[in-house]
Amino acid sequence: MDPVPALLAMTYRALGDQFHDRLRQIGLEPLRPAHGYVFRFLKERRATTVDIGAHLGVTKQAAAKIVAELDEWGYVLREPHPTDRRAQYVALTTKGRDYLKLADNLWADLEGEMAEAIGAATLDTVKQGLTAYLRHVHGDDQPGLRPVW
Repeated sequence: MDPVPALLAMTYRALGDQFHDRLRQIGLEPLRPAHGYVFRFLKERRATTVDIGAHLGVTKQAAAKIVAELDEWGYVLREPHPTDRRAQYVALTTKGRDYLKLADNLWADLEGEMAEAIGAATLDTVKQGLTAYLRHVHGDDQPGLRPVW
């Protein structure tokens, strides 16, 4: 049997692949996992491209490319920064917030399918165990969802 970290990574990949397959079936833009991390990061805040790049662990140029794609598709808008003329704030649009609701529903569907596959009680135990482990490692200061490149 594979070690737990490998099983977690393979499960995350399988869920992500299913999620993106469903996005393609719906006919949305060719969103990638990096876009999803930006949506989640911007859910509660507006941020600069530099902030987004730091969150993703990518260069400012790579973050700017992701922001440009999301802007072109209407998921984000760019606003002037109040104190730095070179910077812009990036915020979700209504379309971006609607996408987050859709994504949450798709993830809930996938979680439901996982519960069918392994049993609801087993899934609850897995969730409790993972939550306890994260609390053990990070205490009450849980990190936000970030990519692991």
